[in-house]
Amino acid sequence: MIAIDTNIVVRLVTNDDPQQARRAAALFESRSVFIPKTVLLESEWVLRHAYALPRNAISIALRGVLGLPGTSVEDPAALVIALEWFDRGMDFADALHLASSQRVDVFATFDTKLIARARGLGSVVVAAPGEDQ
Repeated sequence: MIAIDTNIVVRLVTNDDPQQARRAAALFESRSVFIPKTVLLESEWVLRHAYALPRNAISIALRGVLGLPGTSVEDPAALVIALEWFDRGMDFADALHLASSQRVDVFATFDTKLIARARGLGSVVVAAPGEDQ
């Protein structure tokens, strides 16, 4: 098994450097690949900011990479939840933070938008420090 970096995911998705994209694809075809969730977090950010891809294209691309044979990911249950929330409009980083925090009582943040978006998810309680939790 081999772990990969963000640039491998981005080359595979964007094909902006055809030679590297072919090498990335060959890696997935020849090896079992492990993708850390931090790589997926960074990949979403790069695809959104550097390539200006829309949310639905990013979601499809990430799901496509994760669905390749022989591919595994760190914390797959949290990633499934995070992608679902991302598809529903939540920021991917926030979604992944919350999905990865399912075993805690409260996720503390000063981000009022995140607090509002987290209501109704049926997940971990999200609140500002000092609020009644």
